[in-house]
Amino acid sequence: MATEGFEGFYVETRNYGATAAFWASLGFEKISETGHGSGGWKHPSGGPYIFIVEQHDNELNTWPILHVTDAAGFSPSRPLEYLQPFTPQHWGVVEALVRDPDGRTVSLQAPLPEAETAPDAEAHHEQKYGAS
Repeated sequence: MATEGFEGFYVETRNYGATAAFWASLGFEKISETGHGSGGWKHPSGGPYIFIVEQHDNELNTWPILHVTDAAGFSPSRPLEYLQPFTPQHWGVVEALVRDPDGRTVSLQAPLPEAETAPDAEAHHEQKYGAS
């Protein structure tokens, strides 16, 4: 089994508010917001979502997010270069990061298997952003 296609796009920015306003001007609507300079946006006519993340410390990155039905059954037709194997994430999925032939990152996300537990989102945010 390969992927089920595009689910979303991860987009880093220096200014979450300005980038959110840009996507809103293109018809996207906010579906979630973390309160930490990040949030999800979806177009009402469908298609992939955009997840915007404010980033100040590193080069800005953007990558596609592809849906995988079952991480354990994932079997691409050619070997992939894994930057990260399928790993539980605090937003309730398992995510693998792979590199395309030109060196770009691609996120593969699958539902969290029943036997797995996602990291605690509050603990993750506390570690990353400190006390609110």
